[in-house]
Amino acid sequence: MDRIAQLKDFIEKYPEDMFSRHALAMEYLKVGNESQAEEVMRSLLADDPHHTGTYYHLGKLLEKAGRIDEAIAVYEEGIQFCQRLAAHNDLRELKGALVLIKEDDL
Repeated sequence: MDRIAQLKDFIEKYPEDMFSRHALAMEYLKVGNESQAEEVMRSLLADDPHHTGTYYHLGKLLEKAGRIDEAIAVYEEGIQFCQRLAAHNDLRELKGALVLIKEDDL
């Protein structure tokens, strides 16, 4: 069974496991299925907006698709959650991504 199928089976049994849902999104990215990756990431963040690492990956996916305003909004939302949760590493990553995207947008 491939990795995507394994993760989907596991998530079916344990839908509250946010790490596995994030891993599924990353697997979709690996195989070039950006639309499925985005769907999984957005669903994950809707269910658990405190899963701070997902904001970075969703923002990058949106950047790659040329959806810059959406990417900026995702980074800014993630920054807010990181600040509230004192998730310093993710906060640094998101702030860095936001600075870069705004520089590129000039």
